[in-house]
Amino acid sequence: MSRYLVRRLLLAAGVLWAAYTVTFLVLYALPGDPVSIMYGGESSDVTPEQLDALRAQYGLDQPLPVQYVTQLGHALRGDLGTSVVNGQPVTTLIADALPPTAQIAGLALVLAIVVGGGLAVVATATRSRRLSGFLLSLPPLGVAVPSFWFGLTLVQWFSFQIPLFPALGNQGFASAVLPAVTLALPTSALIAQMLSRSLLHTLREPYVDTALAKGASRTRVHLRHALRNAALPALTVTGLVIGGLLSGAVVTETVFSRAGLGRLTATSVSAQDIPVVQGVVLVAATVYVLVNLLIDIVYPLLDPRIVTGSRRRVTSPPPPRPADAAPEPAADRVPVTAGGTR
Repeated sequence: MSRYLVRRLLLAAGVLWAAYTVTFLVLYALPGDPVSIMYGGESSDVTPEQLDALRAQYGLDQPLPVQYVTQLGHALRGDLGTSVVNGQPVTTLIADALPPTAQIAGLALVLAIVVGGGLAVVATATRSRRLSGFLLSLPPLGVAVPSFWFGLTLVQWFSFQIPLFPALGNQGFASAVLPAVTLALPTSALIAQMLSRSLLHTLREPYVDTALAKGASRTRVHLRHALRNAALPALTVTGLVIGGLLSGAVVTETVFSRAGLGRLTATSVSAQDIPVVQGVVLVAATVYVLVNLLIDIVYPLLDPRIVTGSRRRVTSPPPPRPADAAPEPAADRVPVTAGGTR
């Protein structure tokens, strides 16, 4: 188990390094720089000498490899730099924007697991073919619906026609309901689609017929035996959609005018604020890696057949005896096992 965790931690560190490096290269490949965008407009009174001084202040006048090594070293120490737009530390901006996004993302994940998992269980447990077919047709529809259109529809229904929830802002828990439902729709559809397919496949296994023949109820077999084995693919999808929740927050927070990590990302990308964008990507990659690491640890708990320890040693069979050698005494003969050991 220790080797398994070490490999996963090294892989997680590699993913974070790759995310930071790719973001750095993509942002610096864009034309211009943040200083030119912020202060170098046609109507600006800033002179070229002042622009050069600002570039030197933020280290943008250094060669690209030097900037990369310097910023990577600062990131390893927890210093994500300073925003070029407002001069505030990137860690402060992310710390202020993360709680509202975490609120709607966490609520959306809970709704997605409950709704998607419940839909898959009911669709595969019911004996009505019409009801099962109708329920199984909902996940593809949920994946196909655009998030921004669904969010605007929710605002129209539940904020204007039926004023139950606020349409904009971050005023309390009620303001997080509609954005969370908007984020949960595609996520719950993916979970329901994967879990229903896995359940249908698992219910055809021979051990299900054996459990039913022994007198176990269909509900017990469905929930206790089949669901546990079928949950592994759905659990994998759940780990993958965490990144989708964070990326979907960009559109959702724009639609609902929420101040969060998604809105910070959108404004930073438009202003080409490289330190802020790199910090947001690094935080999102860290959350994604930690969630998937937790899922990898949970795998053996759900299915003990998954081997996470060290490799088993295979003992080679004994060398063949010469044809003219004397036979072994009967008392010393030991039957050879299936693994080749004596």
